[in-house]
Amino acid sequence: MDERPLNCFNRTGLLEGARVMVSDASEFSGMSYGEATEWLFGQRRSGRKRELKRVQHLLGQMGDPEKRFRSIHVTGTNGKGSTTAMVASILKAAGYRVGMFTSPHLSSFSERIVVDGEQIPADDVVRIVEEIMPLANRMSRDPEIGHLSFFEITTSIAFKYFAEREVDFAVLEAGMGGRVDATNIVHSLISVITNVSLEHTDTLGKTTLEIAREKAGIIKDRGVLITATEDDGVFSLFKEICDRKRSKIFRVGSDIVFRKLSSSMEGQTFQLNGLVNRFDELFVPLLGDHQLLNAASAVGTVEALSFHDISIPLEAIGEGLREVKWPGRLEIMQTQPLVVVDCAKDAEGARVLKETLRKEFVCDKLITVVSVSSDKNIPAMIDQLAEVANQFIITSHSVMGRAADPVRIAEEVERHSKPYEIVTDAKTAVRRALEISSRSDMICVTGSVFLVGETRELWTKTSNHNESS
Repeated sequence: MDERPLNCFNRTGLLEGARVMVSDASEFSGMSYGEATEWLFGQRRSGRKRELKRVQHLLGQMGDPEKRFRSIHVTGTNGKGSTTAMVASILKAAGYRVGMFTSPHLSSFSERIVVDGEQIPADDVVRIVEEIMPLANRMSRDPEIGHLSFFEITTSIAFKYFAEREVDFAVLEAGMGGRVDATNIVHSLISVITNVSLEHTDTLGKTTLEIAREKAGIIKDRGVLITATEDDGVFSLFKEICDRKRSKIFRVGSDIVFRKLSSSMEGQTFQLNGLVNRFDELFVPLLGDHQLLNAASAVGTVEALSFHDISIPLEAIGEGLREVKWPGRLEIMQTQPLVVVDCAKDAEGARVLKETLRKEFVCDKLITVVSVSSDKNIPAMIDQLAEVANQFIITSHSVMGRAADPVRIAEEVERHSKPYEIVTDAKTAVRRALEISSRSDMICVTGSVFLVGETRELWTKTSNHNESS
């Protein structure tokens, strides 16, 4: 899901959802980047029927930019961002101009829209927002169309920018689900569904199979699906849908097989038998067995382009994996004490993090700094984290209206009889963890993309535009 605030102000000072009535884009000329992103974050998501007609109408008004490049579409409960980044990196290494669209961002809105590893410039965000604002406001006054959401507009900005930059491929991460996600306006060459577990049950479905059916909405007629699902029931559903749509389906674990060779704090090496090629040794600078699943999915995806007469050199696959960058995912920020940040934002992500911490790291004491968004399954997440954490520091990320009350998280920690402190400011919470840790301890900052984005700034200077996520 694309996390973002439900309680921010737009550039006029009105509460989000308030409409700026305009008739001409010139009224917004001279807008700053901050004003443009503030307007974007003011576009509400709740209360709208999930459908494609709004984004389809907007893109039509913009000249259908999504039809001017080839697309690869990625969805799944977990791992879709990492897989997207790996596919984009491989295609770039093969010499293509590549657009990458992901969400949410860690520090700056511009992280969501990238061409050949470079974020969209602030001036281009402003220029495209100024083009969209009058269109969006006219649509909001039309009862047959309605008010656009943040994600629909952001997707349209990405497609416009990719078309302008004349990308060869756009690798697109779905925001939520798939069938009626704004990104599903494209006719992708390859569809990827990393995995499926319970998430957003109020929107996507009450069972794993119902959610899987929503995600399967990205499968195209006569297309290709790559999936790493380990759920046989989910795979059977995907196979049934692919058969009906006369699409090919390939599964990591049977059609694409890998074996881990070694790992260190720098990354992992593995062997892989792909759809087309055998690789005796590949390296990916991301930690955790789940990243090998994602890497296998990425390799299968670029190999599947051969069904469209597009051949990716073996050297590009190796180089692309070696050079991939995807911050905030088991990212080591410092040593002695070791500090790792991870964007595990749901129960399945917390389970994977727990298993990786057990398998890959050794420390005297693990201090977990945690904040969770209020719409997540907090008991299930703490159940997982408490199996490895010796102590918690509970905090609150700063995205207004989204963070769970630290007291609510503390109630779950108390069930496991783990010591904890509440430090409401996120960066102060990390500083507190550093203060009470020894050189042989480990600190893990997790529970929310928002928390990771906010606290990474203690070590990085990448936040040129420190916005609400």
